[in-house]
Amino acid sequence: MSATTINPHEAAHFGALAADWWDPHGSSAMLHKLNPVRLSYIRDRIDAHWLTDSRDLKPLAGKRALDVGCGAGLLAEPLARMGAAVTGVDAAPENIAAARAHAAGQGLGIDYHAGELAALPPATFDLVTSMEVVEHVADPAAFIAELAARLAPGGLMILSTPNRTALSKLLLVEAAERIGAVPRGTHDWDQFLKPEELTALLAAAGLEVVDRTGLAPSAARGFKLGGSEALNYLLAAQRAG
Repeated sequence: MSATTINPHEAAHFGALAADWWDPHGSSAMLHKLNPVRLSYIRDRIDAHWLTDSRDLKPLAGKRALDVGCGAGLLAEPLARMGAAVTGVDAAPENIAAARAHAAGQGLGIDYHAGELAALPPATFDLVTSMEVVEHVADPAAFIAELAARLAPGGLMILSTPNRTALSKLLLVEAAERIGAVPRGTHDWDQFLKPEELTALLAAAGLEVVDRTGLAPSAARGFKLGGSEALNYLLAAQRAG
């Protein structure tokens, strides 16, 4: 990330939640509900991109993965268990401290860094992920460009983010914060990106979207893939051409 990409207010907000990150009933409860659905999508796209067998427990063996805005490691740890050599980056040092402690307790060797993505040693990655992050950065175009610069030739990028719709404003901002489903101040609806806006940012960075799907509420499971994109969506991208 460039120096103008990290939003200090956002970093402080999420850093204050670090101690609670791995509690499925705490302030990050919604992330715990989102994570299995996101992982299902990620696994499907991995198999489609690299033609791996869906029964393979380590489809990322021999590959390098980068999770940007990794928090305390909710996604980085499953990627490591899929066989990847994982690097995680987050703007909040408190999150990285929690991530390192949890990974050590799980016996996982994940390379965690606090601060700017651009401050990492020069390297590219086969898989680049960034879940619910682009809506929190100061400069989305610069952020996407930096993500693209870290994507290796033949690599796969997977992003998720809320859509900027009346429904997302009602449910993710007004209702969710009012009932305590997410901490107050988590979302700024004006920073949400419509799918066509994120697609344009990716295109400007030399990437093309190869798949997109909605992430919708589910009474039984919390969230489900497919259907409406009005609340949230995930997409997969690769280098154009």
